[in-house]
Amino acid sequence: MEYLSQTGAIETLDTACLIIGIYQDAPSASFGPLPMLGDILQKGDFTAKNGQTQLLYETPGINAARILLLGLGKREAFSAKTFSKAVKGAIQCLQTAKPTEAVLLLPDLGQPMDLARAAVMAAEDAVYQFDVCKTEVESPDHPLEKLGLYVANLADSKAFEQAIRQAKAIADGVRYAKDLSNLPGNLCTPTYLAEQANELGRRYANLDVSILEEAEMEALGMGALLSVSRGSRQPAKLIVMQYRGGQSADKPTVLVGKGLTFDAGGISLKPAAKMDEMKYDMCGGASVFGVIQACAELDLPINLIGIVPSSENLPDGDANKPGDIVTSLSGQTIEVLNTDAEGRLILCDALTYAERFKPEWVIDIATLTGACIVALGHHASGLMGNDDALVQAISQAGEAVDDPVWTLPLWDDYTEILRSNFADVANVGDRAAGTITAGLFLSRFTKGYRWAHLDIAGTAWKSGKAKGATGRPVPLLMAFLMQHSQ
Repeated sequence: MEYLSQTGAIETLDTACLIIGIYQDAPSASFGPLPMLGDILQKGDFTAKNGQTQLLYETPGINAARILLLGLGKREAFSAKTFSKAVKGAIQCLQTAKPTEAVLLLPDLGQPMDLARAAVMAAEDAVYQFDVCKTEVESPDHPLEKLGLYVANLADSKAFEQAIRQAKAIADGVRYAKDLSNLPGNLCTPTYLAEQANELGRRYANLDVSILEEAEMEALGMGALLSVSRGSRQPAKLIVMQYRGGQSADKPTVLVGKGLTFDAGGISLKPAAKMDEMKYDMCGGASVFGVIQACAELDLPINLIGIVPSSENLPDGDANKPGDIVTSLSGQTIEVLNTDAEGRLILCDALTYAERFKPEWVIDIATLTGACIVALGHHASGLMGNDDALVQAISQAGEAVDDPVWTLPLWDDYTEILRSNFADVANVGDRAAGTITAGLFLSRFTKGYRWAHLDIAGTAWKSGKAKGATGRPVPLLMAFLMQHSQ
């Protein structure tokens, strides 16, 4: 969808639909120069509950062909989050109507730049469809193609337009992450992800891509990563995308995303129920792709490296067996007590590989543990790290864009759970503190730099009727990177 800034007299706006937000507890504060709406509201059909909509036709005194009343909920509870929910309702309403373009009046509360970003992100989420594998596509007869964002008194039009541009790039990154994650495992293989990375490299001049094949990984000594791919006919790939937007002397941020394109659990086979959802085990890697694309699209003045270790985890005669001991790139030996704890095996070698780039900091993103869903549900991602300032900055970025995280401790007290009688470390402990011990396992491979770990097992996708990828934590990561590019 196309987005543009608009200003001027509301009455003269020539648009197919004018979207006007109404507060539930202060309706008169909502429509200012359009007093005729007061009479309509007094009839009581429209209560302004958050997300409620009502279309009006031939409203006297304005040029717009239609007015869409949009409930914003209570004024005192208004926030970018409630506004996003309302905008999503408005866009869904218009997708079933005739207008192909509309103008949204931004509310008088909050910063226009923040509201513009929220509106664009919500609108893109509302119109998203994944239909590439369908032969019959259910699309709106008259899809919304253009959305104007109106501010009555715009002090800085250039900054406002830049906010819209940034939001669109981030929303496109979210869409890209969703598309990759929603593809089935027979299409989205490690090789397919590598091809996608090469395509990004061809599209953006300041993005260099290299793909390490299994022979190269074996020569380096990536025994942990390669032990996971042994059970698959699909060869593993280590995808490295280097975006150079900053000065050559600037240390890069490194993002490491788990790219398990399908996870059956290996010999420690998962239950059959909902195993189809294990195509989403590469959402961490997909988020790295989304962030790389958004940064390149915005020419963000930073140096950023995306590393995606990619494999499948399947049962086979050559697959990892419980009790096997593998040697990681770091030289540490790992006893594989559960082959379904494979994500940490591919990540640990990628995290060791990241050190060669002399990073400012490293953030890994992974659908790592079911225990994180038990602990935090589907609202917040789990966050751990070895640097308090980095952890705090990530937490603040998530708070700013409604992509929340919750920090968990990495206390040494938990290390005993991962003790092995036969190797340097076990890949799992008992059921206690599963998310924390997974983070502690990864921390063994991050001693040489500042590091944070995002466990997105509960936030990267939705189950049930709304099943599909969410694109998180692309907004969080972009907020973090944009803050530190200033």
